[in-house]
Amino acid sequence: MTSTTIRIHIVDDDEAFRDSLQWLLESHDYQVVCHDSAEGFLAAYRPGQGSGCLILDIRMPGMSGLQLYEELQARGNQWPVIFITGHGDVPMAVQAVKRGAHDFLEKPFNQEALLAAVDSALAAVESVRQSESGVQACEARLATLTAREREVLERVIEGKMNKVIADDLGISIKTVEAHRGKMMDKMGARSIADLVQTVVAYRQQKGRLA
Repeated sequence: MTSTTIRIHIVDDDEAFRDSLQWLLESHDYQVVCHDSAEGFLAAYRPGQGSGCLILDIRMPGMSGLQLYEELQARGNQWPVIFITGHGDVPMAVQAVKRGAHDFLEKPFNQEALLAAVDSALAAVESVRQSESGVQACEARLATLTAREREVLERVIEGKMNKVIADDLGISIKTVEAHRGKMMDKMGARSIADLVQTVVAYRQQKGRLA
């Protein structure tokens, strides 16, 4: 499984139900992996091995779907989870959604509802991947800055003028201008506004992904 692979993992102890979901999803060109228990999924799970989403029966023998979800959250897994629930478990599923689960479907549900939930979950996966990519790109650019260029960057995004930065750092304005020009080039920033937006977005995304 590569880092760019997106697979749908079905975790359900009902073999006939798993098979029917697998057939439906594969007929729509999704890559599907089935697991007959939460324990079986955890035994096969490796962090960092691709992206995915889970279709997860909320109530199963042994470890329940809800317990599996809690375990994945504790491990920092951000895959969207679609819970499958019977009528009596809807309140539990609602609470799971409030705690970050992507969606839940109450049995019986139609194919269109499942496919819509999966499409929404995979859109969330792609959004996370793009955020991670943006964070990595900005980190790579920041890593090319010298210590002095980082000091200039911090003061520029605080809105300080060159003269103030020169006074802060005890260097000449011309030296500030030279560091500032190199820093802007390395960051790929077209303007101060562009630089500020890039760094602020990077810090916000990094905070969400942490």
